[in-house]
Amino acid sequence: MNSLTYWALIALCVGVEIWGQAAGVRDLTLTGFFAGLGVVAVHRLLHRADRCQEFAEAGEEL
Repeated sequence: MNSLTYWALIALCVGVEIWGQAAGVRDLTLTGFFAGLGVVAVHRLLHRADRCQEFAEAGEEL
């Protein structure tokens, strides 16, 4: 996941949270929050997988 995609998804999640706050819909706010956590988690997993692949190609162990 490149930086542009990451920040675009985070901005979308923050927008959903703000929309939920403005509309007074708690479920929408929580949906945006948990979607943001999911974006961060996937980004971290993909980053870690890239690092592990680089170590494997170099013949080192993590």
